[in-house]
Amino acid sequence: MSTRPVPSAQADHFVHDRLPPPGQWPELRFDRPELQLPDQVNAVQALFERALAAGHGDRPLLRSDERTLSYAQAQAEVNRIANALTGELGLVPGNRVLLRGGNSVAMALAWLATVQAGLIAVATMPLLRAKELGAIIAKAQPSLALCDVKLQDELRAALAADPDHAGMPLRVFNTGGTDGSQSLEALAARQPERATPCPTAATDIALLAFTSGTTGTPKAAVHTHRDVLAACETWPRHVLRATPEDIVLGSPPLAFTFGLGGLLVFPMWAGASVYFPSIPYTPEAMVQLIGRVGATICYTAPTFYRQMAPFAQRHGIGRLRISVSAGEGLPDATRQLWKDATGLEMLDGIGATEMFHIFISSPPEAVRRGAIGQVVPGYQARVVGDDGQPLPIGEVGKLAVIGPTGCKYLDEPRQTQYVKGGWNYPGDAFSQDADGYFFYQARTDDMIITAGYNVAGPEVEATLLLHPAVAECGVVGKPDDERGQIVVAYVVLKPGEAADAAQVKALQDHVKQHMAPYKYPREVVFVTTLPRTETGKLQRFALRQQAHQNP
Repeated sequence: MSTRPVPSAQADHFVHDRLPPPGQWPELRFDRPELQLPDQVNAVQALFERALAAGHGDRPLLRSDERTLSYAQAQAEVNRIANALTGELGLVPGNRVLLRGGNSVAMALAWLATVQAGLIAVATMPLLRAKELGAIIAKAQPSLALCDVKLQDELRAALAADPDHAGMPLRVFNTGGTDGSQSLEALAARQPERATPCPTAATDIALLAFTSGTTGTPKAAVHTHRDVLAACETWPRHVLRATPEDIVLGSPPLAFTFGLGGLLVFPMWAGASVYFPSIPYTPEAMVQLIGRVGATICYTAPTFYRQMAPFAQRHGIGRLRISVSAGEGLPDATRQLWKDATGLEMLDGIGATEMFHIFISSPPEAVRRGAIGQVVPGYQARVVGDDGQPLPIGEVGKLAVIGPTGCKYLDEPRQTQYVKGGWNYPGDAFSQDADGYFFYQARTDDMIITAGYNVAGPEVEATLLLHPAVAECGVVGKPDDERGQIVVAYVVLKPGEAADAAQVKALQDHVKQHMAPYKYPREVVFVTTLPRTETGKLQRFALRQQAHQNP
């Protein structure tokens, strides 16, 4: 990399203008040969060119039961969509494009085309409701929405509720040819299959990845084209070590950076292929698909592996050679259960949306029981005290990480909570042994991680408080063998309201109707008072203690 800055190719500076002040940015380190990336680079163009230069043009990239696209065919489809976005739809580099869809070939093509065109991808979780989508729209200010035809209702409701975006263009995909001339596929079909990728600077923005923080207010992590490529040169190169012969499948949505990396970007970098199912995964269905499609790498959360284990023992796992676990803490009991069922040592890791992907992990041959792993080459990590200074070996403290990717939030005062002195603080408590293995202890904030999903307790509280029967409430995570944690709500009812099973169901249904269903409290505990400080602040730590003491 040179020291001469390359001018931005993004004419719309909305995101650039809302980055934190440079003094609040993380320090980025590119101190390995493979991290010497060009100052002018388009991540999608670079991934396709890498594959084609290696002779993979005719190899499969995107697979489903309906169709399989080679690298060359996928590039042609991406070019058509990119031409439609910038030509027929008139978008300019730097505009945000909201993407809403489950994992599918069409969703992957839409993401690749958006980024190749110099636009900024804003992928959203399929389970989000209109209210949650509305908050993302208000923050990202997209110019266009691309949506799976089956998921458009909540998005249309979100747009209708926002006067500033009610008229925003929306194009659907995965229509099966039933939506006439305005579907994304129909628009793309009218375009040439050659396109000139936007000549983005390495520091131009590729995506906004939304994460729900402890207050429930959405935070958008900003990632550049260089971030995407730098992530490919760390964990995938040194730990995962995928090959062109690999077939990858898994459950994390492409809207998660865990899914985006594992199920699209990293396979492209390796010349591998990805299988996207046409039906929702169940534990048994995933095991059967692994065998049927010859999958060799699987990504999912520990909860799912635990549920898959008996089916893996019954049906076998075919050619599977790597099982990647991330998204929540991996209990050793789950690791051993999976190993007993399959003979495979699970590949564990911890990453963060803010960092793009995994930064602590060990390959299967270097696993140490109870540990997540060692720091991934390209990153540095340490366990520090409240003063930011490293703690002695074995002591529990805050995890601090630095490397070629880091946290830059969009228009967010909480930037200084995540980045301190150039180091990133993901919000996890860890200890480290003398050999450099990191042992996860707990979250240091109010985030609940249940079955791989992040749930902000205060966000669920706010929804419960909208119910006419609720006077006060506090929401925390409770340890659970199956899901890692479950959401538990401690509720003070208004006078005259019945504290019975019917009320529990009413409150659970209320949350499901207003939020993504995975956020609902699986347990509701009725109490007469909540623990608070003298100034009236809710003491969630006291509720967590109560949840731990009452299994």
